[in-house]
Amino acid sequence: MNNRSIALLKWVVFPLSLLPFVLVAWRFWLAATGAQPDALGADPVNTLTHITGDWTMWFLLISLAITPIRRLSPKLAWLIRFRRMLGLFAFFYGTLHLGTYLFLFSGYDVNGAWEGVKSGHLSVLWTNFVAVWPTIWEDAMKRKFVQVGLLSWFILLVLALTSPQWVLRKVGGKPWQRLHRWVYVAGALAVIHYWWLVKKGVLTPWRDTAVLTVLLLGRLAWTLWKRRKTQAAPRAVQAV
Repeated sequence: MNNRSIALLKWVVFPLSLLPFVLVAWRFWLAATGAQPDALGADPVNTLTHITGDWTMWFLLISLAITPIRRLSPKLAWLIRFRRMLGLFAFFYGTLHLGTYLFLFSGYDVNGAWEGVKSGHLSVLWTNFVAVWPTIWEDAMKRKFVQVGLLSWFILLVLALTSPQWVLRKVGGKPWQRLHRWVYVAGALAVIHYWWLVKKGVLTPWRDTAVLTVLLLGRLAWTLWKRRKTQAAPRAVQAV
């Protein structure tokens, strides 16, 4: 696929990737304004938490799947041009997921903050956050799934901040690649977060777990094959 086609396709992939956010924002607005109070179901916070969490996991898995898929054929090499975008969308939805916890689940006074912003008092955003911080900290220390989720998000934050090309050029290819392999750790932590979040006996996370396991095994198989191939090359030369 040529550069022009890839550029055009990116203009399609980007709005499609943003569509879940637009739809959930629309539902949130309908519920918040009272136009459709049940737009987010009986428990809006729980609905937002699951929607943003699901899309975080899906974008993360899709971005991880690009490398093994493109290795199937040289004709699929162009897929690598979309990995960064999809990885950043995983971070975007992960941040929304975290924001749902920080500003809705924690008891943050959203209405009061909004009224303060409209009246020009931006400091109310920080004041309200300081007020609920003890609750957030206590909850995070008590719940392991919160700790694991925060660690996964922090890894995605580091990877997002180091994703630009100028960072790659500055630190060098191999160190940059080693750093960005931590995305697999972020994925594993996200799956653990999911398992610890759901109630005992709920097996919903098994699908994401299965996909991530296949991707990790594929990565391991490729690494072992490349290592064996590299080791076999000198032996073949010596034999000749």
